Amino acid sequence: MSDALPISPRSNLEQYKKLAKDFQQASANPTELDKVATRAANGAKIPPKLLKHEAARIENRWRQFKPAGGTACKLTEAQFFVARQHGFASWPKFASHLRALSIEDSPIAIFETAADAIVKGEQTSLRRLLAKHPQLVHARSTRDHRSTLLHYVSANGIEDFRQKTPKNIVQITGLLLDSGAEVNAESDAYGGHSTTLNLTATSCHPEQAGVQLELLELLLDHGAEVGHKDVLGCLNNGRAQAAEFLAGQGAPLSFEEAAGIGRLDLLQTFKKPTKAQLSKALSLACQFGKTEVAHHLLDQGATAKNALHWAVWGPHLDIVKLLLSKATPLDVKDDQHHATPLEWIAYAQQSEPARRAAYDEVLKLLKASS
Repeated sequence: MSDALPISPRSNLEQYKKLAKDFQQASANPTELDKVATRAANGAKIPPKLLKHEAARIENRWRQFKPAGGTACKLTEAQFFVARQHGFASWPKFASHLRALSIEDSPIAIFETAADAIVKGEQTSLRRLLAKHPQLVHARSTRDHRSTLLHYVSANGIEDFRQKTPKNIVQITGLLLDSGAEVNAESDAYGGHSTTLNLTATSCHPEQAGVQLELLELLLDHGAEVGHKDVLGCLNNGRAQAAEFLAGQGAPLSFEEAAGIGRLDLLQTFKKPTKAQLSKALSLACQFGKTEVAHHLLDQGATAKNALHWAVWGPHLDIVKLLLSKATPLDVKDDQHHATPLEWIAYAQQSEPARRAAYDEVLKLLKASS
């Protein structure tokens, strides 16, 4: 559960028992729910500017967990909800974690300190912990993703308040690897079998920090294995640079992956792709501005419900023109946001002001074709 709430350093089990009882009572009195959600956010030490937003998220998750029915839920149900909000699979595991945190030199307390050191860039503190506790490098989080410390360098698949990339993360990663971290260890994030390599390759944080490729190179130098669908994972998460890098390292490419990174030569070697493959490939080509690939796929009869949406989002003007020349409809709504290409462009103009001029050009084309 990557959106886990942080645990306040001064929190104890009794506080969370009280919080669970508050949720239990709110299940029979929904007017109190916003107050309980706010107390939960306050207890997690959410920054004031984010407090209202986080409280609303907690309240929404509670409503999904326990729809209003007029009667109080069981205390065990409310305890389970509180545990899940903090990233634990059950109340007993959460309670055990809290008890261990109260003991300064417990393995759990040491692991949490080390995880904090990684995301804060405190290399010297981490080095001391690893020297004092050599087995720490093999330990796993007690949260349900069960990540090792090495997984934390990806800023992905872990609790979101720790999804940060400090400037010295490459050096920290080297320290962990030199201390014996297992480079291909798998975490349970995203359904399991998540390695540090694929978590790093699909993560926005190291990319935004400008260290993603350097991190990937370091992991590969230490024996990291490229997975069967790692390139597709990168493309699905918008990490085009990482996708092309992994492909350059010899990762096997599917029809769709070849389209996403613009490998027209490889696409032409596939025999009789299915309609589903053609559709996915066209969407990826349009998303990442692979104009020649889009031409080729359209000539093969590819149709994709969201192709124009991705082209306008780029924005990729040449592909927009190409799709419009094929009479691509403008009123089709995408599967995820249920919005038309015109609505996508309106949102893009607001969320990406630096590229407003480019989006304005696309909007002119769309209006001229409507």
